[in-house]
Amino acid sequence: MKRMLIVAILSVSLVFLGCAGMTDTQQRTLSGGAMGAGAGAIVGAIAGSAGWGAAIGAATGIAGGYIYDQHEKSKQKSYQEGYKAGQQTQPSK
Repeated sequence: MKRMLIVAILSVSLVFLGCAGMTDTQQRTLSGGAMGAGAGAIVGAIAGSAGWGAAIGAATGIAGGYIYDQHEKSKQKSYQEGYKAGQQTQPSK
């Protein structure tokens, strides 16, 4: 039991430390893939093939993470454009 706890703690630590040098796109894509693989493995285990479930879930999660990243970038770009336009139309003091 103690050994499993140590392995779990090391695994979680590697996940968090491994993301430190990544861009937002890389982090979101990787996170989506990991969550998708986990969910897919659970559903696959219930359906009879955890491996296929994890593979399909990972692919879906990667796509979802990337699409979410592009959406967030679009929102940030729109905000910046609106902020810049607002700054240009303010009266001078």
